[in-house]
Amino acid sequence: MKTVTVVGLGYVGLPLACLCAEKGYKVYGLDVDKDKIDLINKSISPIEDELIAKKLKNIKMHATANPTDCIPNSDVVIVCVPTPVDKNNAPDLTALMESVSAISKFIKQNTLLVIESTIYPGTVEEIVVPILKKQKFDAYKNDVFVAHCPERIDPGNRKWAIENLPRVVGGITKEASKKAAEFYRSIIEADVVELSSVKAAEATKIMENTFRDVNIAFVNEMAKSFDKAGIDIIEVIKGASTKPFAFMPHYPGAGVGGHCIPIDPYYLIEKAKQIGFNHQFLSLAREINNSMPHYAIELLENELKKIKKSIKSAKVGVLGLAYKANVDDARESPAFGIINALKTKGADVFVFDPHVKKGSNVKDLDELLNKSDYLILATDHNEFKNIDLAKLKKQKILIVIDGRNCLDKEKIKAMGILYHGIGRG
Repeated sequence: MKTVTVVGLGYVGLPLACLCAEKGYKVYGLDVDKDKIDLINKSISPIEDELIAKKLKNIKMHATANPTDCIPNSDVVIVCVPTPVDKNNAPDLTALMESVSAISKFIKQNTLLVIESTIYPGTVEEIVVPILKKQKFDAYKNDVFVAHCPERIDPGNRKWAIENLPRVVGGITKEASKKAAEFYRSIIEADVVELSSVKAAEATKIMENTFRDVNIAFVNEMAKSFDKAGIDIIEVIKGASTKPFAFMPHYPGAGVGGHCIPIDPYYLIEKAKQIGFNHQFLSLAREINNSMPHYAIELLENELKKIKKSIKSAKVGVLGLAYKANVDDARESPAFGIINALKTKGADVFVFDPHVKKGSNVKDLDELLNKSDYLILATDHNEFKNIDLAKLKKQKILIVIDGRNCLDKEKIKAMGILYHGIGRG
């Protein structure tokens, strides 16, 4: 039985480790978070995911914080650590470098080392390979088989899960590419495409998420424009979607969150600067999407003017902290931008998310509605989409800003409550 170690047991690494165990590999999980390790070793999921929680009860996996427990015995090591940006939006590869450095001290010859973390083109050759070289491993001579397989996972998506998503791989050598492809074909039921270089594989993930960021920015800008023109953008998207080719619907919202879309474009922007290219289009998309939390507050202020109220001391309830519906992942969530801006403007802010209890400052939705006069919906959780709208009237809510365009606009307006969505007044 071959042994796999997955480094980083978060939203990417934990599902991957579970899958490897299901496919018959002996699996170790390596992480620095002791609380997470304890939970996993008790077969309890540290992330909110029913499928993972179920899988952990039926597989064998040992989590540890000590690389000597697992790296020397592993045939395959997969790195799934976070690669965020710093406060200046520059790539922060600290976790990746520390992980590879620790791995390099204990890895055995002929091991397959795969980086799944999102990285800019050139990272494996410029950072990972030299770290291995310090420990006398030459990746170009296949002392260790080094490859990149960009992670593809969409938390909460039941149609496209880790098992059935196609993957791409690129290695430092052809042999490394082949070994990586063989490994992924042993665990997933989808195509595994071998690219000609590790750099092409690195660029693939960046391009995928930048494509989404640019298209979301386009539709966010259209939403702002249509707002002024009195056009409902959701109706327009529905109309445009009837064209069977050359249109792909994207939807506006109060901001873009998660660990990929708001992060990955910066990796390409910053790397391109180093080689003498300026990504104007990508930078503008980031600027537009970063403006959306403030735009949601601007919509609230416009509605407040209609009833001659000020945002200062206004009692505002924010629905949701997670970056997307029905998950507990709040990384890079635009909800935080909304909350911080409201506080800066002097509003009293009440926050509730049924999936992210740590950031909520009221115990439930009823308490939030009771304390609030105005609402901003930041996350389209089912609990909010399916809310009994009569409660809004009963609790004397005066304004609803629908940051995800998921509520019944006409029903809310019919109750005498002011409503404004993103691109639909």
